Amino acid sequence: QVQLVESGGGSVQPGGSLRISCEASGFTFSNYYMAWVRQAPGKEREWVSSINGRGINKYYSDSVTGRFTISRDKARNTMYLQMNNLKAEDTSRYFCARDPRGYWVYGLAPDTSRYDLWGQGTQVTVSS
Repeated sequence: QVQLVESGGGSVQPGGSLRISCEASGFTFSNYYMAWVRQAPGKEREWVSSINGRGINKYYSDSVTGRFTISRDKARNTMYLQMNNLKAEDTSRYFCARDPRGYWVYGLAPDTSRYDLWGQGTQVTVSS
């Protein structure tokens, strides 16, 4: 079954850390760019980070650069997002997604509507 399953969300205080995971199955994980996208109630979907198939090239939105780290483990078919120095504005539901386009275009915010496979999401709440 082709699917993505996120886990690891939860509640944390401002300044805290959390790592969320996305386990892929049913397809050749290393063939695809993968991405993290978040969406809070009443807000537009926001691209957070992407990583290429080999896990070498990584890209971040301005809002998380320097605080979040994306990674992937080929052997485990799993992608991660390590989130440090969390802020209240990071509160959102985080989704992992598969990007069928096999290259990165600099200077343009990713169009998340092209992502062809999505997980169910995991909630991250940052609150004191």
